Amino acid sequence: MAGEPKIRLDHVSKIYQGAEGPAVAELTLDIDPGEILVLVGPSGCGKSTTLRLINRMIEPTSGRIYLDGDDVTDVNPDQLRRRIGYVIQQIGLFPHQTIAENVATVPKMLRWDRKRISTRVDELLELVGLDPRVYRDRYPKELSGGQAQRVGVARALGADPSIMLMDEPFGAIDPITRESLQNEFLRLQEELRKTIVFVTHDIDEAIKMGDRIAILGEQSVVHQADTPERILAYPVDDFVRSFIGAGTAMKGLAFERVGDLDLAPFDEGRNGDGKPVGTITADATLFEALEEMLRTADGKTVVVDESGRPAGVVELSHLSDALRTAQDEARRHYDELGAAS
Repeated sequence: MAGEPKIRLDHVSKIYQGAEGPAVAELTLDIDPGEILVLVGPSGCGKSTTLRLINRMIEPTSGRIYLDGDDVTDVNPDQLRRRIGYVIQQIGLFPHQTIAENVATVPKMLRWDRKRISTRVDELLELVGLDPRVYRDRYPKELSGGQAQRVGVARALGADPSIMLMDEPFGAIDPITRESLQNEFLRLQEELRKTIVFVTHDIDEAIKMGDRIAILGEQSVVHQADTPERILAYPVDDFVRSFIGAGTAMKGLAFERVGDLDLAPFDEGRNGDGKPVGTITADATLFEALEEMLRTADGKTVVVDESGRPAGVVELSHLSDALRTAQDEARRHYDELGAAS
């Protein structure tokens, strides 16, 4: 990608004393400004270790780490961490502090004045969907898991860092709350445009959350780093293919929008039995269109405009054509990469 990366790991390794081999071996990886890069891989492959290397909670054995082009490998690690937001699965709120005090942790370290801190706390609680009048004076034990995770995100944003590291932040939450938090965080990212490195072991979460995904093997070896669409359409080796698993064609439908299709003309909004067919809007994904087709068992769904008027029809043939086109484009992309190298 063009331009200077926000974060660059240059042949970074971590070897623990007494270990048979490195936890992270010669990792080179660029993360661009404003993107979410998801690190995904099997347990023990070094995903969380890589995050801790970036903010130097653990020190690299070798290699260099760059932020905004500056080598930060030898700077004061405490000062470095204050530039980076960090969210973990266990949240780690201080139980003896109020929610407001938890959110204010880094601004206090930076010696912000009291009024500025108070304003920032209220702003962040509102940003993550928690009314400050209700929550600022509560304690962590009074929160649900989802509310506590929101406070963890607010605390990580306390000093408005340009970089956020997120280590399985939604992993310990029930599926319904997890999906809600994922959606809320993606909404926040549209507004904030932070540079985010996000760790998960769940390929479906990686596909949903990532602008790019880096699939890591043992010792954080990068098997493939690319957009979710390209990884799904054209995995580069058997390791990636086995990790993303079955159903990749279905997952690929989540990246195409109904409005991008050459829709069939609308003739009649009812099927042969006189029952209404499904409807969907132009900004829906093809996967959502398929779900609607299966719900009505009709093999097609009507696309409606903002006024609710029929604008065309999506049929099953559109879905197979879209997948075939995406796969062809991915193959051409990797053929071009091979020719360039």
